[in-house]
Amino acid sequence: MMLTGYLHRAARSWRWQNEHTSAENLMSDQIIINEVGLRDGLQNQPKHVSTDDKARMAEALVAAGVRYLEPVSFVHPKAVPQMADAAALTDRLPQRDDLHYTALVPNLRGYEMARDKGYPTVGLVLSTTDSFNLRNLNMTLEQAIASCETIIAAARRDGVATRTYISGAFACPYDGLTPVDVTLRLTERMIDAGSDEIAIADTIGGGTPAQMKQIMAPLIQQYGADRFYVHLHDTRGLASAMAWAACDLGVRRFDASVGGLGGCPFAPGATGNVATEDLVYLFEACGLKTGISIEGLREVVAIAEQATERALGGRILTWMASQEARGKTVCLP
Repeated sequence: MMLTGYLHRAARSWRWQNEHTSAENLMSDQIIINEVGLRDGLQNQPKHVSTDDKARMAEALVAAGVRYLEPVSFVHPKAVPQMADAAALTDRLPQRDDLHYTALVPNLRGYEMARDKGYPTVGLVLSTTDSFNLRNLNMTLEQAIASCETIIAAARRDGVATRTYISGAFACPYDGLTPVDVTLRLTERMIDAGSDEIAIADTIGGGTPAQMKQIMAPLIQQYGADRFYVHLHDTRGLASAMAWAACDLGVRRFDASVGGLGGCPFAPGATGNVATEDLVYLFEACGLKTGISIEGLREVVAIAEQATERALGGRILTWMASQEARGKTVCLP
């Protein structure tokens, strides 16, 4: 079974929304959180997570109010064994017209697999250095650029939207700090190639709010905030601060991983993504709207803890548990 019917309706809705949404509307109080826990969150887990458990997580995420999800990557199973069931999981994802699914694809073959399974949007990866691209994609930087351009061209012919991740946008796990102009130049090249969206990714959690402003301010000035996602890992505890810095500049689209799951198999030292529940709390406490229930996310975290056999949860869940242990009623915004 394919998700073609409802995913293609979602694709038409996605394109209409992006073509008719004004900059003023995107400066509103609505935040889009793209849940990447099933993909980025699970890809590096040492314990195998079953398709059944992934499907349960997907259903619970949707019940919690999540509407944007990146559940799979179509990558060789020897490279990322946790993603070996990408096609099988796709067939078990909740089917609703208000859900927006993205599949990560590392190459043209992966793109064709995602397209054939009916995904209306695919995510591409372009790292900022030769070192990172070689370990992540077995390509040099120039080869990775050419691969992305080929996939974008194919996707445009097929009517599939593309989101290109600029991985290591703040720092490379092998070469250290990434110069701002490198991230800006690669972003420009991918936009010129026709990528519908760009995700500025702090893949190893090595960035700062100051870097966020240095990168995002000129990009937003040139292209508008609605074109960008921000993808953050919380290795050094600055992910929420960086998210707020991006939000303050006008960004309204963020990746996050329930429970803080995450870690890149090709980025030594990188810990989990920023926890979805922490971003939900941050934005809701500041008067912005996510449409996602933190209580609902607690249920997803419980499923994920059982599936991975490890303790999970963002800072807000730790605080909630401490208050409940003292017999206090937790009131969230």
